[in-house]
Amino acid sequence: MALVKYNDNSISAVTSTALAEGSLVPIKTLTASGSASLSFVDGSNDVVLDSTYPIYKFEFININGSVNASHFNFNFSTDGGSNYNVPKTSTYFNSSHNESDTSAVVSYNTGGDLANGTGDQNIYRGLGNASDEHLCGHSFLFNPSSSVFVKHFLNQVQNTGSSYSAHGFTAGYGNTTSPINAVIFKVNSGTFDGTIKLYGIKDS
Repeated sequence: MALVKYNDNSISAVTSTALAEGSLVPIKTLTASGSASLSFVDGSNDVVLDSTYPIYKFEFININGSVNASHFNFNFSTDGGSNYNVPKTSTYFNSSHNESDTSAVVSYNTGGDLANGTGDQNIYRGLGNASDEHLCGHSFLFNPSSSVFVKHFLNQVQNTGSSYSAHGFTAGYGNTTSPINAVIFKVNSGTFDGTIKLYGIKDS
């Protein structure tokens, strides 16, 4: 059996891999069951969404809509969730491939972007509602407590629906220098099931 090495050292001699230990800190897990929305509000129900961490990560696990082809969305608040209406400018594209191998495309989706719009931002357009159709993925929110810069976000999800594998990409910024202290996730029609986890990422 070959000796496993890391940076030319045997594993027994390795004391550090130069990776930050415990850099991903679990904060809150919310579970939707026939829910219209899930909200993460700083200071509410043990949620931390402030200057404690420079980056926040949301993980989406088995998001399934009650209405076929509904859209999974998010929005930001600067007033603790009283209003979710931060202006956003964004981009949205996706790739897809079907089980019969008759369609494989990469396309920009003009219906999924915003141009300094205050409405809900699409994370993915076209959730399935069958028992085997669901979405998984993640979202990053960068430096939400800054009082100087706008707030960048980056989403990447994988969806199964209508015999397709679809990979969705959305990115953009919340056009505000006010701290973002709440995030809501919702569908545009009906309700949804699934789990969303919030993590803080420490400075390296």
